[in-house]
Formats: sequence, structure tokens, C-alpha cells
Amino acid sequence: MILAILQARMSSSRLPGKVLLPLLGEPMLLRQIERLRKVRNIDRLLVATSAETADDEIENLCKRHAIDCFRGNLNDVLDRFYQAAVSHHPDHVVRLTADCPLADPGLIDQVIEFYLAGGYDYASNAIQPTFPDGLDVEICRFACLEQAWREAGLPSQREHVMPFIHQQPERFNIGHFLNREDLSHLRWTVDEPRDFELVSQIYAALYPANPDFATPDILRLLAERPELANWNTQHQRNEGYLKSLAADAPQPSNPASE
Repeated sequence: MILAILQARMSSSRLPGKVLLPLLGEPMLLRQIERLRKVRNIDRLLVATSAETADDEIENLCKRHAIDCFRGNLNDVLDRFYQAAVSHHPDHVVRLTADCPLADPGLIDQVIEFYLAGGYDYASNAIQPTFPDGLDVEICRFACLEQAWREAGLPSQREHVMPFIHQQPERFNIGHFLNREDLSHLRWTVDEPRDFELVSQIYAALYPANPDFATPDILRLLAERPELANWNTQHQRNEGYLKSLAADAPQPSNPASE
């Protein structure tokens, strides 16, 4: 069984409450779930949010729309993922994040099929990025997720769920799903206000005529409106993960304080 877990929280530092911002009249989280429900190779989808009061809104939204919701640790996201998954007894777990309302169901299926065909422990299209930021997919064997949950000690490994696995290619069989063209300079994730402005314009242009619009449709729109392609590219990819890695590093001692 393949379980997809969509992590979501209200307490984003750069754009608080972003997952419930309205996209064509519906919360961004619902728009993403609408797309994820079209993935053929996912057997079950659930939202994993925190037990913090601020995330009551996410749970209430899920209840209103009959979406499975698990609540757990805010900062130890690896524990949240493991606890969300363990009662479902999955064979494989897909990690998705709720700041990606342009998630491409066809691409997610391709990554899953690549992973299964290769017999990998873990596969992703994001560790060696060639797709737009915001189309990230990670999948691993549940047994590997459980190993990470038991052994991972670094803060970045607990916060970002999968690093314990993909940082150890000598221990785990890692697969990298690459695009034929490097589009990693494009930013389709939502971390900043301008990110949301871009996504809103893409939805307004494409969704009314074709709710199933996919990556090729977005690329055609950007070719027709090149100002959108550079709308929000001033931000570094994976800024949050890079900050977490920096926080892992031991701090130099100050001789003056000794």
C-alpha cells in the first residue's frame, strides 16, 4: 500500500496561514488536494498537521471535506510522519508539502513508478533538482522511514523527514528522477507573498478553462507571459532546509568566554 502524507501548518514564518489563503475562492490546501486526488498510484492520502491550537483550522477544514487528518509534533516532523503512517501499515510513504498548489499528478505518478521499477529504498526528483521548485516528490519504503525515526538525531533530519535516508547512499538505495530539461530555476512553491501572487495568476489564467492543467500548460503560459517566469526567482531554493543544515553545524567556541 502506498500512503501519501501531505504536511501542513499555519505557522509559516515567511507567510503565516499560507495554506488557507484563497485560490479562486478555495483554500490553497484544498486546491492542492484536488490535484493530488488525481494521482493514480496513491492508495491513501492524509494531511499531517501539528497539535498546536493554530492548526485547529486545518483539522476543521479536513473534517468538512472528508479528508483524513493526523495531528502530531510541530517541530519533529519526522515523528509526525511516522506516527501518522504507522497505524495504516503502508509499504511505501510519499512525502508532499502543502506549499505546492501546482503539484503535478502525472509527475508524482512518474516518480512513484520510477521508484517501484528500480527497487529503490528512496527516490525523489528534488535531491538533484531539475524540475521547478514546487513540484518536489519524495517516496521511501516505510521500513526506511521507521529506521530514520529511530536513529535520526540532527535537527534538520527531524524537521525535514527524509534527509537521514538520502544523506546515506552507502546504506540506502537512492534513486534520482531527472527531467530531460533543467527547469530548476523556476519557482512554483509558495513561501513568500510574491510566490502566492504568481500562483494566483497561474490559476486565474488556466484553471477556469482546464481545472486539470499540468506542467506543460504552465510552461506555455510562462512562454506567452515571460514577466511571470521571473516574478519570484530572487529567492534561493530550499532556503528553510539550508538554514536547518547551518543550525546543525557545531558553533565555534569563543576563546574570550572561556
